[in-house]
Amino acid sequence: MNKNIVVIGSSNIDFIMKMPRLPGVGETITDAVFMQTFGGKGANQAVGAARAGGNVYFVNCVGDDDAGARILEQFNREGIHADFVFQEMGIPSGAALVMIGEQGANYLSVAPGANYRLTPAHIDRAETLIKEAAIVVLQYEILPETLKYVLDVCERHKARVLWNCAPARDIDRSYLRKVAILVVNESEAGMLSGIRVASEESAEIAAQELLKAGCETVIITLGAKGAYVASPGMCEWIRAFKVDAVDTTAAGDVYCGCLAVALVEGRTLAESARFAAAAAAISVTRLGAQPSAPFRPEIDAFQNRR
Repeated sequence: MNKNIVVIGSSNIDFIMKMPRLPGVGETITDAVFMQTFGGKGANQAVGAARAGGNVYFVNCVGDDDAGARILEQFNREGIHADFVFQEMGIPSGAALVMIGEQGANYLSVAPGANYRLTPAHIDRAETLIKEAAIVVLQYEILPETLKYVLDVCERHKARVLWNCAPARDIDRSYLRKVAILVVNESEAGMLSGIRVASEESAEIAAQELLKAGCETVIITLGAKGAYVASPGMCEWIRAFKVDAVDTTAAGDVYCGCLAVALVEGRTLAESARFAAAAAAISVTRLGAQPSAPFRPEIDAFQNRR
């Protein structure tokens, strides 16, 4: 069986400021610590999956700038297959500004750059890759029309899709039936289900609504409270591991990448969710998006200690 994990999505260069607390409107916070790292939800998921032991292919667009060349070098270092990372001319690569405050809380702003050059034509060039994938992993930092086209292609080839609807953006709910595993946080679940998620009870109700919409499995993540996993065969809370959070950036991306690895390896849904939760817990104890993604021995050791 082919065990390829195909991630389709975004890549960025992240500019990070770590500070004692987040500023108010018009306020300046001094004494921040600056770092520049690699990010983008798609690339974060790809790195998370690769470090967890997955055989990962990435489909993306970068610019013809120095950042694009550096992003490609990073994929090679991580062992990610980048044959379908397209370098677009006359546009910069994606970039993100990240401010991190107390307990890892953050503000983010993203300039998509070349990420918005990923079109259905690029997806056509990667169609054989998608057709042969064990699982296709998506987020929502690409154009809506490209995302929907990917879902159509996956449906045509019966490819299993794990979609993290992040950041929260509108989509025709009929597309949810093309998603095998939907991973969303409280706000994303509320947007898609029409139910405000403010408690564990409301998360359970929203998950059932999203199952009715056609998803095979729904996972609603609630940060330190854990995740509610719902499918026709199970409904279970997978509790989060208690750690001291430094930076929550990319925790959801790491979760999704590692969830894909565990599922491809044949673990049960509950086992896969626990594996993903362990990886995400490690990630929030570290600063930066991709630098925070743990390697497989770390995840296994973390679970064995708990």
